[in-house]
Amino acid sequence: MQERLIGGGVAAAIFLPLLFIGGLPFQLLVGAMAMVAVSEMLRMKHLEMFSIEGVLSMLAAFILVVPIDHYFNSLPTDASVTGFAIISFLILAGTVLNSDHYSFDDAVYPITSAFYVGFGFQNLIAARLDSWEKVLFALFIVWATDIGAYLFGRRFGQKKLLPKVSPNKTIEGSVGGILSAIIVALLFGLINHNVYAPHSFFWLLICTILFSIFGQFGDLVESAIKRHFGVKDSGNLIPGHGGILDRCDSWIFVFPIMHLLGLF
Repeated sequence: MQERLIGGGVAAAIFLPLLFIGGLPFQLLVGAMAMVAVSEMLRMKHLEMFSIEGVLSMLAAFILVVPIDHYFNSLPTDASVTGFAIISFLILAGTVLNSDHYSFDDAVYPITSAFYVGFGFQNLIAARLDSWEKVLFALFIVWATDIGAYLFGRRFGQKKLLPKVSPNKTIEGSVGGILSAIIVALLFGLINHNVYAPHSFFWLLICTILFSIFGQFGDLVESAIKRHFGVKDSGNLIPGHGGILDRCDSWIFVFPIMHLLGLF
């Protein structure tokens, strides 16, 4: 627990100030986090991160995350998506240049890993471009869901949620996580109306239920990936917490849903 508190404290001390500062410093931080998360995906499959495909997939995630059109006026507004696609084509080129040893299946994993991580973090950046309150709201929803699910699961947990994917998670814990997220949303909405602008407070509560569900689903997806590759944690960058993916798996699912539902 002491290691978790120290690791979490150091991570928060780096992330939160840059979140409030915003702009390029925050975007570069999130882009770097995306590259590390992709490297964790590669290592789980025992792929070399400093290989050509490894470097290209990490670069693809970085390009997808950072809005490069903001800094190069000659580029179109979808430059990051187009850049991601071009780098993906370069990875696919390996199926031609090294057809005897590199197949389409080999190329799909690094491309999909870059998209899985990059698209979620891209929407994190989009939320910050709207306001830091939106990002903080999403993070508190995720944290409330995690804590509520843990506490309710330990106290009331009886029925397993998906034992083949995550044997410790229970239906009661999942419901407790949703209730905890709703309580946090109520507090946030009462304190800061910008969190749900231009929508109604009731709409915020409905969205919160969806955010909590999708956040839990994002956690289960990463659990399924780790179980498939037989690893406990995606990495060891944050002492007591594991890797970037272990801490951000819920974010990857929550921020795109927030964008889809019009909160930013």
